[in-house]
Parts: sequence; C-alpha cells; structure tokens
Amino acid sequence: MKRRAWLGGVSFALVVLAACDGTTTNVGSLSGSGGAGGSGSSSTSTTGSGAGGAGPTPKVDKVDVLIAVDNSRSMADKQGYLAAAVADLLQSLVNPLCFDPSGAISSVQPGSPEEDCPEGTSRTYPAMNDIHVGVISSSIGGHGSDACSPSAGSPGAATNDDKAHLLSRLDPAAGGSVPTYLNTGFLAWDPLGQKSPPGESDWGTFATSIQEIIVGVGQLGCGYESQLESIYRFLADPAPYEAISIDGGGQIAVNGVDLAILEQRKAFLRPDSMLVIATLTDENDCSTQETGQFYLANQLTSPGGSPYHLPKARAICATAPNSACCRSCGQDVGVDENGNACPDDPTCTNHDELSDPVNLRCFDQKRRFGIDFLYPTDRYATALSAAQIADRSGAIVPNPIFSDLDPSDGISPPRDPRLVVFAGILGVPWQDVSKSPTDGGAGLKTAAELTDDLGGYTTWDAILGAPGAYVAPLDPHMVESVGPRSGTNPITGTGTAPPGSPAGADPINGAEFTPPGGDDLQYACIFALPTPRDCSITQEACDCVDPNNDSPLCEVDPVSGDKTLQVRAKAYPSLRQLDVLSSLGDNAVVSSICPAQIADTSQPSYGYRPVARAILERVKPHL
Repeated sequence: MKRRAWLGGVSFALVVLAACDGTTTNVGSLSGSGGAGGSGSSSTSTTGSGAGGAGPTPKVDKVDVLIAVDNSRSMADKQGYLAAAVADLLQSLVNPLCFDPSGAISSVQPGSPEEDCPEGTSRTYPAMNDIHVGVISSSIGGHGSDACSPSAGSPGAATNDDKAHLLSRLDPAAGGSVPTYLNTGFLAWDPLGQKSPPGESDWGTFATSIQEIIVGVGQLGCGYESQLESIYRFLADPAPYEAISIDGGGQIAVNGVDLAILEQRKAFLRPDSMLVIATLTDENDCSTQETGQFYLANQLTSPGGSPYHLPKARAICATAPNSACCRSCGQDVGVDENGNACPDDPTCTNHDELSDPVNLRCFDQKRRFGIDFLYPTDRYATALSAAQIADRSGAIVPNPIFSDLDPSDGISPPRDPRLVVFAGILGVPWQDVSKSPTDGGAGLKTAAELTDDLGGYTTWDAILGAPGAYVAPLDPHMVESVGPRSGTNPITGTGTAPPGSPAGADPINGAEFTPPGGDDLQYACIFALPTPRDCSITQEACDCVDPNNDSPLCEVDPVSGDKTLQVRAKAYPSLRQLDVLSSLGDNAVVSSICPAQIADTSQPSYGYRPVARAILERVKPHL
C-alpha cells in the first residue's frame, strides 16, 4: 500500500521493434500516422487438467491484448513508459519490418501494412489486421473491508474500485473518456474493415487512444493492489460477483453476477486469438481472499471508530511459518502435525499502531499475523494454463479463457494454452532478468535462461527463492524487509549499501534507507526520473517530504538546502507475480519496472522496450 510517489510527464517516442536481430529504427512521435516497419504463497491445485498444447505450432490471425495497470500512488511515470512500449509492440504487429535474405533490415521500409516491401526483401511474419486492446486497473476495492471506498468523497475516489471492468477514462479525477469500439470498453484495430461495423483503421488514432487510456488509468486507486485478482476476475472468474458486503455474523457475503464483465469479456476475448496479458506494477500483489473474515487484513477501523489492528502471530511463526502451530493469536491454539495440542503462547496479544501500520498489511502475513489472507498464487497460474478451474462454490467448471464464449459467432476451437502469454513488468532489478547484467538492451532472459544453472543456482533462485517453503531470494534486493538488508547479488556480484551511503553506492537500488515511521519496505530497484519533483511544494504522493530522510530517491534541493528533491522512482519486490510467472514456462515474460535508461529513445534499452521485444518474439511464431 503506497502513500508517496512522483508524478510527472513522459515524452513518447516510437520505434518499430525488429523481430530478428533486435535492432531498432526510429520512426518519430507516437501521434504520427504509420511509419517504418507480502510473500508468494503456493498450494496444490485442485483444478482440472490442462487445455492441450500438443501438436503443430498453432497459428492465429488475431491478437487480444489485455493491459493490467497498477493505479496506486507512484505509478504515473511508469504508466507513461508503458504506453510507449505498448505502441512499439502493436506497431510491430500491424506493420512488420522488411528484411533481406541475410536477415538485415531493409534501409527502406513501407509506410503502411498495405505497401509491399522493397524488391528482394520480405516481412518475416504477416501483418496483424485484427487486434483488440483492453485496459484494466489493480483496484477492485477493499474486498469487503472499509478500505478503498469508491464513495469516499475525494477526487478520483471512484477509482478505488474499478471492478475489473475495461477502462477508457482520460483522467481519474477530471473525467472524460476515449471512444472505444461500439462502447465495449476496448479498442479494435481493423484496417481491412472486416468487423461489422468496421473498427479503427487509422494507426495514429489507434496509437493515441492506447496512450490516453493507459495514462488515464491514473494513480488514485486502492493502495491494496489486487493485480492478479483483477486479471483473474476479468478473464477467468466463471461468475464474478456483483456486490460484496459483511453479513450479520461478520462474514463476507458476495451476491449476484457482474453481467458487465461477462459482456465485456465475451466481446473482447475470441477463442481463436493469441491472448497477451501484460501487467505493470511496482510492488507485490495483495489479492485478498473474499470469503470468511479474510477482509480483516484490509480493515482500517473498529466498530467504535478507533483504528483496527490484527492479532499478532504466535511466536513460532517467526521461525516456522509452515508449522501447524503457526496461527493467529485470535484463533484457538490448534494441534500440531502429530495431533497434539499446540502449547499456549504467553506472548500473544494484538498488534498496535507501530507493529501493524496499514501500509504494510500485505507484507509477510503468515509470520506477522499467523494467517495468509491472500489467494494462493496457484489460483492464477492455473487460470492461465488449465481447461478447467474451480468456481466460487468449489465446483470444477470450464475455464472461460479456454472456452468459446459466443457459440453464435461460428468460432468454436478452444484456445491452445501456447496462445497465452503473461508478461510481468515488475519490481525486480533489470540486471537480474536481462541476458546481460550490464546491458539493458541485450534482451530479456527466456524461460530456459531463467532456469539455467548459474553455478549452483538459477535466476529464479535469485529473484524469487521458494515462497511455499519460505526460502528467501538469493538477491538481497528481492527480500521484503522493513529494516536494511545486507548481502551480495549473485548475478551482478554487487552488494547492498547501508543507510546513509553516497548516492548510487548500490547500482541497483541506490542504498538501503530508514523508512519514516517504520511503515515502508526497502526497494528492489530504483531509476532516474526525467524531471525532479520538489516535495516541499507538492507533498501528495511524494517520497522526499521529510528533509531529514536518507532515502536513495532524494537529493538536496539547491534552492532550499533541504533534501526534499525527488530525483528517482522506486519499486518493491513483486514476489507473488513472479511466483505465477515461474510456473508458466515459455508462456511467461519477466521484465523490470525499473528501466535501464530513459535518456536515449533510439536505443533498445529505453524504457520498457525490452519487454515489448520479448513479447513480440513470443508471439511471432504463432502469426
């Protein structure tokens, strides 16, 4: 949950992604028309079998792209870079580059997909003339708690609960919307006019609309981000609820079915398309279970109006969180693995304001509270790969992602699981997931490279560890912690720097720091902002308000002499999202939300261009 962030403008430059050798060709501004070419918890799945996947490589002539954007504080700058990268990816799909037989990019490129390549050259894959693009946010309310009310009265409060509906707003506070295809909430690229009525055929309009919707998601949403559950709700939940409340017994009650989601899903998701899901977030997922009393993990006030605090975990949870005796002090003592009563814990009590700040409710829940309040990550890995999933009642039903949602359209083959790509732009050092830890433009590691033996460990060991066994990542930057961490990144060979170190002492996250009030986590990575922000003037969503801070995000303002100038942006370890990606093999693309550089737009290392290139390489064989 965030309270501080930087908000600033980002310029948009577009390059077309080369599908063969990774080089780029500058084609000008985005508004032009055309141009050249908490911890991750796992559990045993109780769902059905996979959706197939054997046989020849499946081919498609349409792509559905769902972009899931974190809209909590600190996300505005990152949303801008995402908008540019998505435009890169889509233009590469709609107007592929021309290459000569040796694999070199032609010096002359067609200005549109309808134009032929120069003589002696050809496109390596056909242009996509049927693309759907939809955008959702990470905000789906407080999961039954009193947090994140969409009617709180503050500007943009409605965006605390976007309900996993497709978004087309221009601004979360000022209003306005971007026109979408038949008011369905998504954009439709249709240059050949195959739809009835036809979709968008002007690339400039299409690209600008994408940019406006992504940036329009904003950063006024719920701080208890449900990045994974919002994706699940829109794409896979067999019967997403219409309303959630607390019944007379203090239990969660969900009612009705959200017909708006079902209609949007039915129109957006074709059974024979390539489905690309890209999620952008700078912290861990907090998808709270919506049953029983799990909502208490998000609760802010007690019935009398005083601040609500959870009971502490029993002492054994600190060292053995998987023990049967690791329980909440609010529960009975329970029995151990042998059926014997667990011992009483004389240290049991409730948390207070210092030990249970609302900003850290999603952090290390089992050790701190004795209960993991979040959905197991297996829920999401299964939804992206299996033909059947469990519905709200636990019954096994067809997975909408691998079903024909509209039998009347004459399209019946279910989607092959190889046609689902999940890309995460997350809190993880780019140095860990790049093919080269010193070159952000070298390309992202493939699924095979993420599992390569690097000398007794893999990249997954470095960035994720083993969440189900509570084994921490080997890279200290990926360890969730309030206090300063120490250690050496095994991939880069660089160590952490203690609080108070000179700026840039640690090339990955600057240095460890002292969280004000003890209610923040150490950073996984940081990156330079294009324009510094003076937090002495604008304190809302800013990380350098306290002039006595030792944060690596802040520098001394030359005018005031106070350390209130924010010059860098941050990200926290996104462990739950990585846990899902680790189980998807070739269907996963892992990237960092901390770009290697944002100064030179012509380079393949710029912004989130590496993830756009990686998605293209994953999609290309199926076109």
